Amino acid sequence: MRRAGSIRMAVYTEVADEELEAFVASYDIGAVLSFKGIAEGVENSNYLLHTGAGYFILTLYEKRVNEADLPFFLGLLEHLSAHGVTCPQPVKNSRGQALGRLADRPAVIVTFLDGLSARRPDARHCGMVGEALGNLHKAGAGYGATRENTLSFRGWLPLFRSAEARADEVLPGLAVTIAEEIASLYQIWPKDLPAGIIHADLFPDNVFFLAGKLSGLIDFYFACTDFLAYDVAICLNAWCFEPDASFNITKGMALINGYERVRRLGDAETAALPVLARGAALRFLLTRLVDWLNKPEGALVKPKDPLEYLKKLRFHQQADSARDYGLLR
Repeated sequence: MRRAGSIRMAVYTEVADEELEAFVASYDIGAVLSFKGIAEGVENSNYLLHTGAGYFILTLYEKRVNEADLPFFLGLLEHLSAHGVTCPQPVKNSRGQALGRLADRPAVIVTFLDGLSARRPDARHCGMVGEALGNLHKAGAGYGATRENTLSFRGWLPLFRSAEARADEVLPGLAVTIAEEIASLYQIWPKDLPAGIIHADLFPDNVFFLAGKLSGLIDFYFACTDFLAYDVAICLNAWCFEPDASFNITKGMALINGYERVRRLGDAETAALPVLARGAALRFLLTRLVDWLNKPEGALVKPKDPLEYLKKLRFHQQADSARDYGLLR
């Protein structure tokens, strides 16, 4: 077996050759030809696995993923694929099981998707992402299982408490800023908006493009049941800001128009969009803050800057309506 330049990731589990070969032998995908770590992603250990049957992704679940949630995620991938969403498919072993254990971690092999992430997304990318998100929400409507969004408003305060004492090491006054925002959002967070399966993490590195078209969506390990418009707000945060933290309304318009080609946002959803966008920015500010303050020893990948999302949050706090994001009706 050839180890093709394994890369040490932010969270990483070394897999011995003998363990890997025994694990893969229980799948009908041929012998291992090569195996290398993938630097992207800090939540799990991901490897590009090349076998006699082709290329696959092997994931060892490390950090925020609760093992009890894995059947939800794996079933969702199968459901979405059956309803027209291009996403990785779990590979089942000789016992008909997708979920196994490797190096004392829950582990899954999934199919490999061709394509590349957009490093500098433009409005055209945003339009395709909006449409793909609408299709995902439509396809997810028939999935019978549910999962609470543990990183929505009920989860913000516990996350903050875990980082509060050291938050001002990142920026003086950050702890007070976050505490005030949590208190404010707790008072105005919407209720009874249309809900369903959301991706909850559809960032540019989780979307592939090939030959000018969107070719697939990956990394569904934050997927959950929540407000559909909250997923739109997450994407506005992830896709529509420039490096200087200015909001690109052309990208926002493209993303929302793409989404509405599939599913039209209701009046209550559009009215709530600025608040949902604030909540989405706060969610990623908090998780990035926790990661920044708890970088694993020996990690090569630098945690993402939490202050990027503080800047985005400040934009959302000034937004008056969905028109500030490009919705023109």
